[in-house]
Amino acid sequence: MSSDVTPTTTLVDGVPDTGKDAPRSDDDLAPPPDPAPCVVRVEGVGKCYHIYDRPQDRLKQAFFRWRRTYHREFWALRDVSFEVGRGEAVGIVGRNGSGKSTLLQIIAGTLTPTTGSVHVAGRVAALLELGSGFNHDFTGRENVYLNGAVLGLSKREIDDRFDAIAGFADIGDFLDQPVKTYSSGMLVRLAFAVQVQLEPDLLIVDEALAVGDALFQKRCYQRLEELRSGGVTILFVSHDQESVRTLTSRAVLLHHGSVRAMGTAAEVVLDYRRLLHDEERAYFQHAADRLRRPAPRPAPAVAPAVGADVDASHARSDRLSFGALEAEVVDVRVTGAHGEEKTLFYPGEPIRIEIACMLHRDLDHLNIAFRLRNKQGVKVTSWGTLNDDIRNWSRAEGRPATWDRSFRKGQVVRAVFEGPCILGPNLYEVQATVTQELDPHYKSQRILHWRDEAAFFHTGQSAAQYSFGGVCDLGLATTASVEPAPSAPSEGARAR
Repeated sequence: MSSDVTPTTTLVDGVPDTGKDAPRSDDDLAPPPDPAPCVVRVEGVGKCYHIYDRPQDRLKQAFFRWRRTYHREFWALRDVSFEVGRGEAVGIVGRNGSGKSTLLQIIAGTLTPTTGSVHVAGRVAALLELGSGFNHDFTGRENVYLNGAVLGLSKREIDDRFDAIAGFADIGDFLDQPVKTYSSGMLVRLAFAVQVQLEPDLLIVDEALAVGDALFQKRCYQRLEELRSGGVTILFVSHDQESVRTLTSRAVLLHHGSVRAMGTAAEVVLDYRRLLHDEERAYFQHAADRLRRPAPRPAPAVAPAVGADVDASHARSDRLSFGALEAEVVDVRVTGAHGEEKTLFYPGEPIRIEIACMLHRDLDHLNIAFRLRNKQGVKVTSWGTLNDDIRNWSRAEGRPATWDRSFRKGQVVRAVFEGPCILGPNLYEVQATVTQELDPHYKSQRILHWRDEAAFFHTGQSAAQYSFGGVCDLGLATTASVEPAPSAPSEGARAR
C-alpha cells in the first residue's frame, strides 16, 4: 500500500465424496513417507530451584534437612514436552521469566533437569548468552580455536573454516585483540560466526541477534535459512514476533514455566499477542483499583468501568481476535474506486480498505488501522488514521485530526483508506485494529479490538502491460537519455 494512502472518517448512527467405491491404485496402498528423524526430544522436563531467605539457611539445610525444610521451591519449568525434527526451525516465545533460557540451557546440556529427560542427536551449537563460552582474556582468534575444540573439531578442521569465520564476523584487526576489549556487537558477531560455520546438527539461538546492527542481522537470517535448508535444526528465541513468524515454521509459547500453546508459528504468535494484551489490561486495571478511593462498590451505573459493559470472554472465544472490546471492528471491506467489492487487483488500480467500528463506550484518541500480510506471513505495510494525523501535523495542513475527536457510545466510526495498488502478485491478508493511543506518537497504546484475517485479496500482473519484480513497485522511471559524465581534467590542464 502506498504511503500516500488517505483515510477519511465519517459517522453513521445507526464433507466431500470419500470415493469408497473407487478402485485403489498401488500408490494408495503404499505406506506414508517416514517423518523427519527426531533431533530433539523433550519429555516431561521440569527444573526446580531452592530459594533461601538467608545465607545461613543454606547451611542449616545441609546439616538438618531431616528436621525441617529451610528453603522455598521455585519451578522454572514444569512438565515441558515436545519434539523437533531434522531441518525444522522452531521458535520459543514467552515473557521474561517464562523459562525460555532455562529450557534452552537444559537442551544444550549446561543445566540438568530436575524431572524428565532430554535427548539430542548430533552436535549442538548454542548462543545462549552474550559472550558465553569465550575466555575474555584470550584474543578472538584464540577463542575461535577454543570453541572449535569444545565442539569436537580438530585443529586442521578449524584451520579449514577459519577464513570463513573471520570473513563472516568482519571485525578486522580486532580478531587479534583480547575479547574483553570488544563491544557487545563485535562479541556477538564473532560468537555467531563461530557457531554457524561449524555446521552443527542443532543450533540454539537465544536473543543473541538483537545486539547486532541491521546489516549483520540480515546476514545472520540469511545464514540461518541456508542452515535450515541444509538440514540443520534450529531452536530460536526472540521477542521479535515478526522474526519468529517468518524464520520458524512451528513455535512453543511458554508461560510461567509451562507450555501455554504449541502449533504453527503464526498461531502461536497470535496467542502470545493475546497473552500480552490480557496481562497489560490486568496491570492497568490493578493500577486503577489502587488509585481508586476505598468505598463500597456501587451498583453498575451508566458509565461503567473499563470494559465492564462488554463481556471480555467474547474476545477470547474468537480464535482470531482479541481486545478490551470497548470498541469493536464490525465490518472490513476491500473495494475498488467506486465501492464495488473486489478480490483481484492489478498494479496501478485504485484500492480501498474500509473499516467500520462500533463504540461500546465514550472514547477519544482513537486510531483505526490495518496491517497487510502476504501468504508467507511477512508484514508488508501498516497504516492508520493516526499515521495520517502525524503526517498532517508535520505539514501544518490544519486538517481536523481523528486523534483529537471524541466519539460517543453507540456510534459507528468508519475509516476509508484509499490509494493506488503497488503490490506484487500474492495473496494478502488484512488485519484490522481499533486502538486508543494515549500518546499521539504510538508510545502508549491500548488495543480495543484486533482482528486477524478480517479480509483477503489477490494481486496479479499482466506482463504485456505492467511488470515488476519483488514485493512492491516503487514507481521509479528510467531517464530518457543517459549523458556521459564529464571527464576529469588532465594534470597538465590543472597546472595551466
